[in-house]
Amino acid sequence: MAEPMVQYRSCNICEAMCGLIVTHDGSDVLSIRPDPDDPLSRGHICPKAVALQDFRTDPDRVTKPLLKRGTDFEEISWDEAYDHAAERIRAVQATHGQDAVAVYLGNPNAHKFGNMLNLPTLIKAIGTGNRFSSATADQIPHHVASIHMLGHPMLMPIPDIDRTDFLLIIGGNPVISNGSMMTAPGYGLRMDAIRARGGRVVVIDPRRTETAERAGEHHFIRPETDAWLILSMIHVILVDGPARLGHLAPLVDGLQALTDAVEPFTPEATAAATGIEAETIRRLARDFAAAPRAVCYARMGASTQSFGTLCQWAANALNIVTGNFDAEGGAMFTTPALDYVGLTSRKGKARTYPERRSRVSGQPLYNGEFPVSTLAEEIETPGPGQIRALVTVAGNPVLTAPNGRRIERALTGLDFMMSLDIHVNDTTRHADLILPGTVALEEPMYDMVFHTFAVRNTVGFAPALFAPPHGNPSEWEVIARLAARLTGANHIGPAPEQVLGMLLPQGFHGDKVTLDGLRSRGRPMDLGPLVANLSDRLETPDGRLNLAPGAFLDDLPRLLVLADHRGDTSRPFALIGRRQVRSHNSWTQNSPRLVKGRNRCTVEVNPEDAARLGLSDGADAVVTSATGSVTLPVEITPAMAPGVVSIPQGWGQKNGRLSAATQTATVSINDLTDDSRTDPLSGNAAFNGLPVALHPV
Repeated sequence: MAEPMVQYRSCNICEAMCGLIVTHDGSDVLSIRPDPDDPLSRGHICPKAVALQDFRTDPDRVTKPLLKRGTDFEEISWDEAYDHAAERIRAVQATHGQDAVAVYLGNPNAHKFGNMLNLPTLIKAIGTGNRFSSATADQIPHHVASIHMLGHPMLMPIPDIDRTDFLLIIGGNPVISNGSMMTAPGYGLRMDAIRARGGRVVVIDPRRTETAERAGEHHFIRPETDAWLILSMIHVILVDGPARLGHLAPLVDGLQALTDAVEPFTPEATAAATGIEAETIRRLARDFAAAPRAVCYARMGASTQSFGTLCQWAANALNIVTGNFDAEGGAMFTTPALDYVGLTSRKGKARTYPERRSRVSGQPLYNGEFPVSTLAEEIETPGPGQIRALVTVAGNPVLTAPNGRRIERALTGLDFMMSLDIHVNDTTRHADLILPGTVALEEPMYDMVFHTFAVRNTVGFAPALFAPPHGNPSEWEVIARLAARLTGANHIGPAPEQVLGMLLPQGFHGDKVTLDGLRSRGRPMDLGPLVANLSDRLETPDGRLNLAPGAFLDDLPRLLVLADHRGDTSRPFALIGRRQVRSHNSWTQNSPRLVKGRNRCTVEVNPEDAARLGLSDGADAVVTSATGSVTLPVEITPAMAPGVVSIPQGWGQKNGRLSAATQTATVSINDLTDDSRTDPLSGNAAFNGLPVALHPV
């Protein structure tokens, strides 16, 4: 047996970037442990990190190119696969036009810097304007708020939680997610530290989440009314006294427009909308404004709803008018070693939004992507621009996009479908061609995206630990070679490490961070706390911060006439999702160590609602929406607000070759969600607040 060796690297399953110590013998993992000296995670990991080894050894993993013959797949060579893909894509486009081929990118791509560097080349080679991703089922409202207010979609305010005195969390569960649009591993300990230094953490959520339990102060809120609450807090603060803009005062436009806009959102009106008492709203607003350092963080529940963009705008505005924007302990901006904002800068140039609108329902195009809620209708609806072929990369929209079964039905009508993936799953089983991907331990690790969202500036690089099976190319190389086949190029360009080596010296810390230095160091490097820098980084055409963009003000009448789902007597409950520590979207569910134990795919129900409906804990219930029905076990808990029920996302694997994921019957929440429910400003899917009915089997 070979002598054990050690590699330090970051986990890239979720956004947390937890530091790991991987002990191996050159061919197998011997152990995966937390790195106590990692400057960001400081010894924290969750169960998902230990499962990194499972993705590599998964017996159901696709390891050779698969071509569908009839209803079965057969193995073919890589050259055959590239040729077949290029031939079929071009054949569809020759008959139906360039936009007849669409591309869908799944969540894992954000964690693979080789993919991030090469996917634009593939999309350009295909030449399609029909591009989709998981982003519009998640976080696009954050980016749209940044475009209109700051001028760049990735200029993202990050809560400086390690130095704040008052943390207000709206619709987020960072103890489970370790951040999400805020990379903060070990979040629970960071919250404990706030309270230990005399600070306060308040959670607003329709469910008393794991974060709320640890925070100690929690207030139930009716789903989809979060923007009401934040705007009402701004109303109280601006009525009480002048805004405190701090050092940004000379750069801020729109304060009077914001003051006028929040006038209708009185605490009394807001209490009727949200279910939170008027005096509680006043107290929260005044305490937030009075805190030496405070920050509002609004996340998944506030983003994936009908008013997601208004929520993110309002959260930014609350931080700005209290002097907590670009300020220590407030919402700050990272200075990562590789500056993603700088790489895509258009400083001084206007960004139009929306860039254009979708062909069928007129949904907005953001940053070159249409909302995934439009994918099915764009496949189903005849006419110029109809999607007739689809390329998916590490994506499973049948389980993760709204009204997933409609998408599945649409996939069966395609002329051609190709997937780059590690599994035959509910989506890729419809593909004509599957190209095998690589997994984390087979790829070099540098997180281009999530260092941009981190609560502390750090940097780290780790080379691939193992070779892909059967001598397969890395995933980035598959993408690059496919692009070359489509364009006729005779080379594929530099490897991702070469590009990284060129970019790091151009970043914020180029004087001390180089790829060679990171290689020789072998461990992540601390680059210090967040620092005030927004004055120099605003990307708006006039270099100013827009506190009250017209697009957001124009959407306020829709919020003021917010329809109350309780008026729907046939579907009187509001459905929300929930995160789980041993799951990440749909792609971690085939790890036996992550799915073992009791069935965690349950519908959580308040005890009063359960008693009224005759529901029993552990017994099955039927949940019905406008688009479908599912049957799953009931979990009765006072953690749920009355009138609200919760189902976790990422489950429901029914088909494909996933032995661990299908050993227990589970359901997909997206068999219920409605692709016609979106946030019209961003096109983001409105998963939360969905009207449903509930009754025992």
